[in-house]
Formats: sequence, C-alpha cells, structure tokens
Amino acid sequence: MKIAFMGTSNFAVPALDLLIDKAADIVCVVTKPDRPGGRGRKLIAPPVKRLAEKKGIALFQPGNLRSEPFISRFREFMPDTIAVVAFGQLISKEILEMPRFGCVNLHPSLLPKYRGSAPVNWAIINGERVTGVTTILMDEGIDTGDILLQKEVAIEEDDTSESLHDKLARIGAELLVETLRRIEKSTINSVSQDHSQATSVPMLKKEDGLIDWSEGCRHISNQIKGLLPWPGAFTWLRGKRLKIFKGVPLEGGAQVTSPGTVSETNYKGIKVSTGDGSLMIKELQLQDHKRMMVADFLRGHKDKVAVGTILK
Repeated sequence: MKIAFMGTSNFAVPALDLLIDKAADIVCVVTKPDRPGGRGRKLIAPPVKRLAEKKGIALFQPGNLRSEPFISRFREFMPDTIAVVAFGQLISKEILEMPRFGCVNLHPSLLPKYRGSAPVNWAIINGERVTGVTTILMDEGIDTGDILLQKEVAIEEDDTSESLHDKLARIGAELLVETLRRIEKSTINSVSQDHSQATSVPMLKKEDGLIDWSEGCRHISNQIKGLLPWPGAFTWLRGKRLKIFKGVPLEGGAQVTSPGTVSETNYKGIKVSTGDGSLMIKELQLQDHKRMMVADFLRGHKDKVAVGTILK
C-alpha cells in the first residue's frame, strides 16, 4: 500500500519514523513551509521535514494545498491512502477523495471528546484522569470522521502536557501503523462518532496562563502542568511576571489568608493560599531571570516573597 504522509510538528515524528521502520511504502511527505523563529528569526524547518530529508523521502511544502501545481504533482504519486498526523492545515475535499482507501488521521484524544486544537493540554487542565489516541477516516469536518481504532491512556499525577504529548505520540504511532495494516487487509470497520457527546477545545492563548488564585489548588496545579511548555502558567509578583513550572496542591486546612497570599516560605517551597487550600510552589522563573528551583530562588529573592506578599 502506497502511503503519503502529511504532518508537521514533533507529535507526527514518531508516527512517520515507525512507518519507515516497518518498511511501509512512504511515497512522499507533505509538511508546512519553514517558518522564522528564535531571536534571529531564521527559517526553521518543521521536525517532519528534517526526518523526511534524512530518510530521502520526496518532500512537499506547499503554501497552499489547493494550488493546482501542488495538486497535479501530488496526484502523480497515486497514494492508496494518506496518513495525517498533526499537520496543521485543512485538507481539501479534492485531496480527501484522491486515495482509494481515504485519509486516515491520528488524533490525541478519545474522540468525540476534545476535538480541535491542544487536546493534550486541555485534558490535563480539565483534570481528566484518562485520555487516549484515535484514528479516524477523515471527512471535511474538524475531527468529525468515522472512528477506526482507539486506545485509552492514563494521565498520571506527575504528567505534564510535555510528558503526555510524548506518551501519546508514541502510542499513537503504534495505533496508526495497526490501523493502516488492517485497512490494507480489509479487517477493520469504521464507526460513526456520537456527535451529541462531542466537545471542542480552542487554541491556547497567552492569557490562558494567568493564574486565578481564587480557583482550587488542584485546578491551579493542573493549569501549571497543562500549559507547559507554552504559554506557561504565571502570576504577578510586585509588578513582574512570575512563571510557575511546578506546584504541589495542598488540599484542606483552614483558610487563614485570602487567595494569592504567601503564607509560608522555606527551601522546600513557597506556600500560597488558593480558593480551597494552598499551592506549594517548587519551581519558578521571575521575569528577567533564569528558571530555578525555589531553594535557589530564595537565596537571592527571599525578601520579595515574604509571608503576607500577595500574588495577583
């Protein structure tokens, strides 16, 4: 079975790598154009492009998937199916209908829950204990196609969006390979999604990182874990942005100070009152400073987070 692969971000790399390792016939790879990034705003190649070039696979980086030159050239490869993983662009009906086995998308959630952008982040932010990966037969909607296979994945207490992303990428790669193998052998049946159970999540924005200390301590802890590495959870300390990279929820106990108030500081953490307990900050970064553990931070900034200090 000839496979065209469409993907862009790091999440797609394990899937492409595993397909190559399993000796799949990858006829071409389609990814987004290079984008400027970093302080020098130099062009940065998508991770999928770097792997495709390393493996010597034919590569496309169209600025417009609907352009006739791209469509004509892509059609020459005559793929039997198109595997789509974290591609980042809407795929036209013309391309969806091109391969005889259709287009198969790998999505990092248990559809129909968490359609759309950033499902890994929102699952953690919302305090889910289980998520998963799903392969679907794509249609013109966003994550609305018929389900082919699914696999549940537990969200552990210490999971962040980074660790869960990597876990789902690895397990999802295996699920995609299995899906394509079963499609080729005609041993798979698709099932329509129950659209009445669908939930959609938005793209992350910088303002999503602002901590509301009146929320519960566990919610704030989930927010911190779910927004790594971007945009990051933050609060304001004496007019400067204070990013928080790790916080331990301390539920229960009498509320003796208002939310956002520092109630205790020691080299194990900075204890801040929340809506229903406290959060013990373990790792942080003050604006214009390096990321560091609390013990190191307190050696130079203890006076800035004295008991009674209010974070906003």
